[in-house]
Amino acid sequence: MAVSSAAVHFPCPVERVWRTVTDLTNTAWRSDLAQVEVLDETHFTERTRSGCSTNFTVTACEPLCFWAFTMENGNMSGCWEGRFEAEKEGTWFTCIEAVTAKRWWMRPFVSGYLKRQQKRYLEDLRKELLG
Repeated sequence: MAVSSAAVHFPCPVERVWRTVTDLTNTAWRSDLAQVEVLDETHFTERTRSGCSTNFTVTACEPLCFWAFTMENGNMSGCWEGRFEAEKEGTWFTCIEAVTAKRWWMRPFVSGYLKRQQKRYLEDLRKELLG
């Protein structure tokens, strides 16, 4: 299993960071996504611009504090956690992603892939929050 984590500070209220990250109806800021389909309160599917679909199941939701889900597609399965910590000067957002490749030959590449995806996600989030 490959694990990637990152902690980023945003100089804006935790409510804004939470709303941006968890609002599945407004994902245009994500440069990797073509579409998100919300299936019900705990299930959604993301489709990337390259056509890959991933199914998600929300496993925890503590507003303004913690959001977590499992994820699975034809290539991998895993989990994601987002922690939101309000402070006087803004918000610390920490995300942790753990993924297992389903094909043995993909395993050496998973760690690098996760780090690139996480970096892209956080760069997109920063652009959305800070303009």
